[in-house]
Amino acid sequence: MAQVLDRPPVRPVVETPTAGRRTAARLTLPTLLTLTAIVTIVPFAAMVLVAFAPPSGQTFPGALNPANFTLENFRTVLSSSDIPRWTVNSLIYSLVSVACVLLFASMAGYAFAKKKFPGRDLMFWAFLATLMVPFQATLIPSYILVARLDWVDSFWGLIVPTLANSQAVFLMRQFILQLPDELFEAAEIDGAGEWRIFTTIVLPLIRPVLATLGIFVFLWHWNDFLWPLVIGQSGKMQTLTVGLATLQTQAVPINQIMAGATITVVPSLLVFGLLQRYLTDSIAMSGLKA
Repeated sequence: MAQVLDRPPVRPVVETPTAGRRTAARLTLPTLLTLTAIVTIVPFAAMVLVAFAPPSGQTFPGALNPANFTLENFRTVLSSSDIPRWTVNSLIYSLVSVACVLLFASMAGYAFAKKKFPGRDLMFWAFLATLMVPFQATLIPSYILVARLDWVDSFWGLIVPTLANSQAVFLMRQFILQLPDELFEAAEIDGAGEWRIFTTIVLPLIRPVLATLGIFVFLWHWNDFLWPLVIGQSGKMQTLTVGLATLQTQAVPINQIMAGATITVVPSLLVFGLLQRYLTDSIAMSGLKA
């Protein structure tokens, strides 16, 4: 009984203002993220619902009735001779650009990060300064150059001017800078040439950033509109984004336009889903190196 009486009284836990602010932050952040996700998803959900709706359900709330969903809009779009051609053009434009940009950017990033040559830093920062020049300012000079090369309305004119990507070179250089110099010194001592060092050491180690950059480059080119609009002057060279925009001037039902737009989203989702693991690895590696 004496031991019980000798125990100090239990003090009530008083929540400090700092703890209260932290609790409010924990509750506010998920709420904001949820609202942002809803605002982002609603336009895509509306697009998909209208794409599956019959002609009589082009608007809400008619497009919300699942009993009226139909695939007729997709059949009509895919049966058109233009949509498959536009899709192939977009795939060629995007995939070839991704392969070339990743190759050139990784080679340039390796040179700027690990090679020493006169004017290296000046050349890099001058190349990086092109980020401050908007694309619209170089549109006319680029078109004149492509026209003089007789590349208008061709894949050459569509792809080649987009390969010098300063953002890609910058990301590659920053990632390769983190690689230890001892690897390259050991390879040079063993007699490995520059191309062997690049293919056997650099490329395997930068695989996560290659996948991450590949996602962004693919999305940039797949959703590109202005440059394909300028270069693809005939129907056979139009990309999917440009072709769908032209359908609005041809009295095509909105359901079919939304069906075509839904089809354009599928490749982006597939690419992101296949390379998501490498994107996560790239973020994790960047966090560890920081």
